Amino acid sequence: MLRQRVITAAWLAPLTLAGLFGLDGTAFALFTAFVVLLAGWEWARLAGLDSPRCRGVAVLGLAAAMLLLALSGGTHAIWPLWLGALGWLLNLYWVTRYPARLAQWRSTGVRLAMGGWVLLPTWTGFNVLRESGAVWLLFVLLLVWGADIGAYFVGRALGRRKLAPSVSPGKSWEGVAGGVLVSSLLAILFAVWQALGLAGGLGLFVVTVIVTLASVLGDLLESMLKRHRGLKDSSQLLPGHGGVLDRIDSLTAAVPLFALLHLGVS
Repeated sequence: MLRQRVITAAWLAPLTLAGLFGLDGTAFALFTAFVVLLAGWEWARLAGLDSPRCRGVAVLGLAAAMLLLALSGGTHAIWPLWLGALGWLLNLYWVTRYPARLAQWRSTGVRLAMGGWVLLPTWTGFNVLRESGAVWLLFVLLLVWGADIGAYFVGRALGRRKLAPSVSPGKSWEGVAGGVLVSSLLAILFAVWQALGLAGGLGLFVVTVIVTLASVLGDLLESMLKRHRGLKDSSQLLPGHGGVLDRIDSLTAAVPLFALLHLGVS
């Protein structure tokens, strides 16, 4: 398993970095659309569609929605980001009330709609951040990766109080605190690097804490859907790493929210 993880990471990491930072404009939009559509294929499975044909129809529907969004200029607009923010409030309610409110979202239709308000704003968020400068796209990626690493090590060493035992028993409040600490230090470094000043640095610090907590919610949402379906991974598209959603679940919450807040303060 470890050998397979290393092999997959060896080609996946440079390909991802080349796509995110080597492309811009239409090429970047197409690259991120491809990633989101792969995630959409997996989301259809989490929604309860086991037939490849049915999942293919769902992906075509997502592709059509993305095309309409692009033609209307929505890939660089703020309204899809607001849609995502409102959707994540509902996701937060369902995650914190699991399994008591399971009946509200267990139908395939609701879970497919959930995928729409998660994945479409994610695509918009990537494009907004890339257009505003690669540095902020880099920041949110490092924020999520740093928070994941901090949460993992602090959680393993000090984790006592369970964060959401019915959704993801392995996560702890101490781990969340470790993730916030790492991302906060990153915010300070970026504030100095970008010469944001005291007010700008404080603003970035506050936004970072909020987005870090949102990234945890992104992870928990996918965990909840997988638990409901009895799945360990969203798919096996990435040997040794599970599926695309398993790799970007935190980003689906963090990217659109950071893009929204970045637009709001810039």
